[in-house]
This record gives sequence, C-alpha cells and structure tokens, in this order.
Amino acid sequence: MRAYSDDPAGIADAVSDADAVLIGAGSGLSTSAGLTYDGDRFHRLFHDFEERFGITDMYTGGFRRFPDEETYWAWWSRHIWHNRYDVQVNGAYRDLLQLVRDREHFVITTNVDHQFVMNGFDEGRVFAVQGDYGLLQCANACTDDTYDDRDIVSEMVIGQKDMRVPSGLVPRCPVCGGRMVPNLRCDDKFVQDARWHASKERYESFLREHGGSKVLFLEMGVGPSTPGWIKYPFWNMTYSNPDSTYACIGYEHSVCPKEIRDRSILIDADIAETLDLALRSRRTAQMPVRSPTPV
Repeated sequence: MRAYSDDPAGIADAVSDADAVLIGAGSGLSTSAGLTYDGDRFHRLFHDFEERFGITDMYTGGFRRFPDEETYWAWWSRHIWHNRYDVQVNGAYRDLLQLVRDREHFVITTNVDHQFVMNGFDEGRVFAVQGDYGLLQCANACTDDTYDDRDIVSEMVIGQKDMRVPSGLVPRCPVCGGRMVPNLRCDDKFVQDARWHASKERYESFLREHGGSKVLFLEMGVGPSTPGWIKYPFWNMTYSNPDSTYACIGYEHSVCPKEIRDRSILIDADIAETLDLALRSRRTAQMPVRSPTPV
C-alpha cells in the first residue's frame, strides 16, 4: 500500500490511486463552504428572532418552541430559503467534484442543504440520510409521502410580517389535515420516503460493487453528534478492506483508530482550503481518466 503524506497532496494522490471514492460529509463541509449558522450571517438573516427570542444561531433555533404555527413557519421558511434555495454555488463543493469526477464515486451525507446536487453532483450518487430542507412531511408521519416545498416556502418568506406568516399559508398534511414539518431526522416521526429508500439502495449497491476494491473513504466535516452514519462505518470498512484508504479532513475530529493509522490521511485544517490545495496538486500531475459508469 502506498504511503500518503498528511497534507493536501496526499488527498490528491489517494484519489488518483483509488478505483472508487466514497465521500462522507457532515455539517463541517457546508460551514467551510460559507453556510455558517452563527455569527454575522445569522445576525444578518435572523436579527429580529435574535432580539425577540434570544436565539443565537440557526441550529439551536431549530429546537425552539415558538408561540404559534405562524411564528414557527416564519422561522423555518426563512431558514430553509437561505440554506436550501437562495444559496450561491460555492468553491468547496465544486473543487470536491473536480477532484473525484473521473473516479467511481458516491456520497453519503448527514447534510440536508442539497449542496452536493446544487453544485453539480449527480443526484443518483447522493444519499442524504438525515432528510432534505426541500421537503415537508406530516408531523405525525401518517403517510410515507413527502412534498416539495419551494413554492410554499417562497410564499411564506415573502408574506411574513413581524416574524409571522399569514395563517392561510401554514401548511397542512393533505392526508390527515394535521401539522406539517420539514423532513428532518429529529425524532421517531422522520419519514423515509420512496426517494430515501432508493438512495439507500444505490448506496448499498455501490458498497457491494466496490467494497472489496481500492476504495478511498473520504470523510469531511463529520462531528461527534452523528458518527454512526459515516465515521464509524468508514473506520470499520477501512479495517476490513486492506486495499482501502481512509482520509479525514476538518478541524478537531480528524482522528482514526490505531489499527488503520498506516492507511489513513488525517488533516486538521479548513476543508475548503484543503480541497483547493488538493485540486491544485492534482492539476500538476497527469491523472489517468476513468470515467464513472452511469448510475
């Protein structure tokens, strides 16, 4: 097994050597790409909620109990709009795509902001396990259906006043008439619809096809809150496959068990900067092209 240095050039070399790349992404990737949930961006978009309710960031604000549904949807429509729809294409995701596009690749992500697809990744190669800001579901999960929300979210953003949306815009489940909520995994009512199950099957198919080959398990921005979806499985799969390599980029959580350390690249640095440097390194060498097969 080739030894890689723990720097961006090592990431580019590992991609070049791999037969397939499995990308695992957490919130740190979107944060590095500029989708921050606190600080100046939060204050600019939610200063009124900050002043009235004392909310200090978008993440904790999502767990806030608001006084009524009109206020709840004023918060969530604004949150969804600015993190799912009114978002600029950004460098980190584009650099990542350029880095892996000539290799068989697949993405499993706990992010719900749809940034992979918005930045050019094939939707058939992305498994968003925690849901999608672009979908609504019945709060009581009376049906396994989900509903695209762009139009209603846009109306609520435009129509809200004093942190409340018009009552007539509050969405209702078309099946039971009950409350609707964003399709996010936050309790046992999370709806895994037909699209979710199809994505899961494609992910499992990718593992079956490539799990025993030279796979690069490329993890970025995965923190301690949901390691069971990406970090722990990536460690286990790397351990089980002696031809594989594990790479982890991001502040504070770039670690691995000692059993796979000799086949790991750990970079404790900004993800966007690391991907940019890796792509620059890749461009200085002649990388053999192996176009991925259609999904």
